[in-house]
Amino acid sequence: MLRVQEDDAQAFEMLINRHQGKIQRFLLGWVSNAQQAEDLAQDVFLRVFKARKNYLPTAKFTTWLYRIASNVASNHIRDNANRREYQLSSRESQSGSRALIENIAFAPSGFQPTRQIDKSERATIIMQALQALGERQKTALMLSKFENMSYQEIADTMGLSVQAVKSLLSRARVNLKTLLDPYMADGQNPTTILADDDIDTLSEQDKGK
Repeated sequence: MLRVQEDDAQAFEMLINRHQGKIQRFLLGWVSNAQQAEDLAQDVFLRVFKARKNYLPTAKFTTWLYRIASNVASNHIRDNANRREYQLSSRESQSGSRALIENIAFAPSGFQPTRQIDKSERATIIMQALQALGERQKTALMLSKFENMSYQEIADTMGLSVQAVKSLLSRARVNLKTLLDPYMADGQNPTTILADDDIDTLSEQDKGK
């Protein structure tokens, strides 16, 4: 990144090659559409280049990068009026969030909670559950689970205290459990089955359409 500050085009290309895949995966947790995630990732790196002169190496580069990616994702969601943020604090909101998953699950495949789900169905349902979380819960969970960031790194990325991050993650896991419990096999913990290949599977499905 310090070389990018000096307008080194080759260094910028190396930066993109190193981080683009992870940024697209992170953004896919927001939009559930591989093409949109790819477009947003391009916007992220465009912003990185435009802001290169303001970069200060006082923290990890990835902290700065994911802060930009989070802002790009948030702005994209806010700019689309048909997007609705779901809060699970009330019965009505929980019903709306559960309906979101049921719509995606029943319509395309006839999936029902009582039968074993396959890998692609699980990926779709999990990603729909992530979509039902509020922006901050979703960001914290994605950074923790898929990017393996520490509490401190997430706090730095989101501009929050470590305690606030722990609280967000705790609420996110409870909300995911509420949403996913009916669709998981007996004994499975919905908050621990989240895996990288859930997002990768969804991405491949989307590209194949």
